[in-house]
Amino acid sequence: MKNAVHFGAGNIGRGFIGETLASNGYAIHFVDVNSTIIDALNQRHEYDIELAAEGHEKIHVDNVDGINNKDNPDDVVKAIENTDIVTTAIGPKILKFIAELIAKGISARKANNNTTTLDVIACENMIGGSQSLKKEVYTHLSDDDKKFADQYIGFPNAAVDRIVPLQHHEDPLAVSVEPFKEWVVDESQMKHPEIKLDSVVYVKDLEPYIERKLFSVNTGHATVAYTGEYLGYKTIGDAIADDKDLKQVKGALKETGDLLIHKWNFDPAEHKAYQDKILSRFENKFISDDILRVGRTPIRKLGFDERFIRPIRELKERNLDYSVLLDTVGMILTFDEPKDSESVELQKMLRESSPKEVITKVTGLKDEDLINEIVASYEDKVKATEA
Repeated sequence: MKNAVHFGAGNIGRGFIGETLASNGYAIHFVDVNSTIIDALNQRHEYDIELAAEGHEKIHVDNVDGINNKDNPDDVVKAIENTDIVTTAIGPKILKFIAELIAKGISARKANNNTTTLDVIACENMIGGSQSLKKEVYTHLSDDDKKFADQYIGFPNAAVDRIVPLQHHEDPLAVSVEPFKEWVVDESQMKHPEIKLDSVVYVKDLEPYIERKLFSVNTGHATVAYTGEYLGYKTIGDAIADDKDLKQVKGALKETGDLLIHKWNFDPAEHKAYQDKILSRFENKFISDDILRVGRTPIRKLGFDERFIRPIRELKERNLDYSVLLDTVGMILTFDEPKDSESVELQKMLRESSPKEVITKVTGLKDEDLINEIVASYEDKVKATEA
């Protein structure tokens, strides 16, 4: 049986990446610092996934165990030394903390003359995740080990998409996920292209698919959340049931869709079907999420290359409409969630500085006309709230 080392035994790790690896015949060594989950994996060696949809279909996963990388780092290195594939689903900010273990695993492969090629795939909600991880890993490698890694270890970037609803289970291994899943890998960066997982899509250029996901799923989900919060709703399900919210997200997706079709030559009919599928996912009553959770970190989401400002910039460059996205950004700037540190910081900035200064700083924009348009959108939203 083939072996996989997967960093991150959380809901995405077990409910998406783990499910995919298991269905392809892999025994999985889950690596995590959560002792409750790791202990349960080692006691039972199996778990069930429930699909958040009518019928609540169950998917069984077995041939699994766990390694606590805090308590047993040497076991992680040994597992990497002999594995067929390495994957992660731990969050972009955590990648740097596992880099040394992966580096030690690579060094162990070299020391034992294991020249079987290996791909390390970061399945994170970020652009260029695997290559970012590679940079961190290489800081822990000697020059000789770097040469070995250059020849035998691949870090192909990936785009992943699956919504995991908020959930609470008595069973630490139970997990519920939506039926839809998409995992796309850049095969041009692979060192072991012979390993092709069923249900995973392999492409020669990942960027169009990353942007399609970012500007459709991420932009769309956030639009539902910020519009819903502005309208006074608490959950995604309640918000999108309001025609005003639904109209807003459809408008946002129309604009990002125009950009994607224009930029990457996606087939319009196929892209429309993709967008319709996304909307049906947002409307799935079994995965309704908390608006304040989806809307958290508004400063990050207003970043120069993030899900709103980047498509707005690129639409403006192409003389295409971005009015709905602009309107949504105005609502994001009113987002006030005391439990979210970025929301608190953003509102503090807006109280202490002019909207133009805050927007310029947060978005990184230098286009005066566009900055002024965002200021006007924000001020319109504030006036409407106060009226």
